[in-house]
Amino acid sequence: MASTTLVLPFGLPPAEMAPDLVRALQAPALATLLSRNSTHTMHAFDADTRLLPHEAWLAHALGLAGAPSTQPAAPFAPAVMRGLGMTPETGHWFIFHPVHLVIGTHLMMPDLRGLRITGAESRALFDAALPLFEELGKTLVYGDAYTWFLRADDWAELATASPDAATGDNLHPWLPSGAAARDFRRLLNEVQMLWHAHPVNAARKQAVNSFWLWAGGPAEQPRPEAALAASAVPAWLNALAEPELRDATCVQWLAAKGRQRTAVLGHLIGAGLAEDWSGWLESMKQLEDQWFAPLLGALRAGQLHGQGRGHEPGLRIVLCNRSAWTDTTTTKPALNKFWRTENFKNLLT
Repeated sequence: MASTTLVLPFGLPPAEMAPDLVRALQAPALATLLSRNSTHTMHAFDADTRLLPHEAWLAHALGLAGAPSTQPAAPFAPAVMRGLGMTPETGHWFIFHPVHLVIGTHLMMPDLRGLRITGAESRALFDAALPLFEELGKTLVYGDAYTWFLRADDWAELATASPDAATGDNLHPWLPSGAAARDFRRLLNEVQMLWHAHPVNAARKQAVNSFWLWAGGPAEQPRPEAALAASAVPAWLNALAEPELRDATCVQWLAAKGRQRTAVLGHLIGAGLAEDWSGWLESMKQLEDQWFAPLLGALRAGQLHGQGRGHEPGLRIVLCNRSAWTDTTTTKPALNKFWRTENFKNLLT
C-alpha cells in the first residue's frame, strides 16, 4: 500500500509570529487536516544546527542519514549527482554552489533564489576556476547553472552548513570548520579573487563572487529509499525527485504509482527566510487552492492509503520552521471527529 507524506518547509510559523499569522491565515482545508487528526507530535530542533529541520528530516526519510533530532546530517551530494545523470563511483563529494556574497559590517549571503545566472555564465566561471582545483588534485564537476560538485576526499570531516540555514546571517560562524578549514578558506580566497576580475562579473549587476560548499557524502552511500516529488524547490532538491515528479502538481503526485509517496513543497521557504509574512500568507493561500484542498478531497474519497491503523486512507503532514517541526497524521475516519473545532492551534508551538 502507498503512504502519502507532504513536507512543507516553513509551513510552521515561528512562535513569536504564529498567533498573528494564524488569525490572518485563510486555509480551511489545511485547518481540517491539522485539527481532525489521528496523531500529532511536535519535535524541537536546535536552531544552531548547520541544517534546517526539513533538510535533516528529508535526509533521514531517504535513508541517507540518522534521525533528525539526534543525528542531523544531509549528505545529499552523491544522490543529487545521480539525479542529474552522473555516476560518482568513489570518493567524498560535496555540492558546490556559485553564490553572491555581500560585504558590509559582516559577510552575508542573500537567498540563492534571487541569484539569476545563465548556463553560459555559469560555464564560463566553472572553466575559469577549474585549473585551481586540478592543481590541488580535486575534481570539480559541472551539474547545472546553480549546482556543481566537488570531490575532496581529504575534506570529508569538514562540518558544513546548508545555504538556507546560513542565508541572511553573519556568515563567519557558518563557514566550514574542522581540520581542513584553513585549506578550504585558502582555496575560497583564490576563487574569489579570480572571479572578481572575470568578464562575466564585469557584465553583471550582481556579481557571482564566491561559492558555497555543503552536503558532503561518500559515493558509496545507499540510493534513496523513498520516491520523491518536489515543487518550487532549489535545483539540488529537485534533482532528488523522480524525473516525472520534478516541479510536480498535486494531480501529478496523486497519480504517481509506487509504495511510498512523499512530496516537498518549497513555496514558503523564500518568504520564511526573509521574514516576509504577507508573502507567506499569500503563498499559503496558493497552497490551499493547489494542494491542501485537493488532498482533503482525495482523502475523503479514499484515494490516499497506508498511514493509519489497518492502512486506512491517510495523509501525513510535516511542517517545519527553523527550530521545530510537527508531524501530523490525518485519516479518513478522523475526518468524522465533528466535535473537533477546525482551527490552526497545531501551528502554535
